[in-house]
Amino acid sequence: MKEQHNQVDIVVDAHDGLAAERTDLAIERTVMAANRTLMAWIRTAMATLSFGFTIYKILLSAKAEKLAMGARMSENSPKRIGLFLISLGTIAVILGTIEYYNTMRHLDSMTTRTYKPWNFSTIVGMLVGLLGLFLIVTMLLNMEIL
Repeated sequence: MKEQHNQVDIVVDAHDGLAAERTDLAIERTVMAANRTLMAWIRTAMATLSFGFTIYKILLSAKAEKLAMGARMSENSPKRIGLFLISLGTIAVILGTIEYYNTMRHLDSMTTRTYKPWNFSTIVGMLVGLLGLFLIVTMLLNMEIL
């Protein structure tokens, strides 16, 4: 009977190792999913920022042409539309980066393995957020950057 008991212990230990390996793989998949999610936020924010800036510039030139032709357009329409889209993209990337940072900290606290919240993805997210803030400031101050 002792031999059977030892065999059962060996089988249980093998299952524990398999469970630990599966748990580690699940955590790795979660980390990769968090990276993909942050990159999707960055991609969406970049598209929104560039679209907002482009709309601002196009409407600004269209406003000048329409005024020359006698058409009427609100004085601040291009700025408002551009600021709205740029602010939307900036807020999206900032919130996405904060969500990613919190997810990585949570994973780091749950496991014995170290998951650093400061990596390339976080830095890119912060840089895109700073780009958005720069665009907002330049539009508010009526500075010409291009």
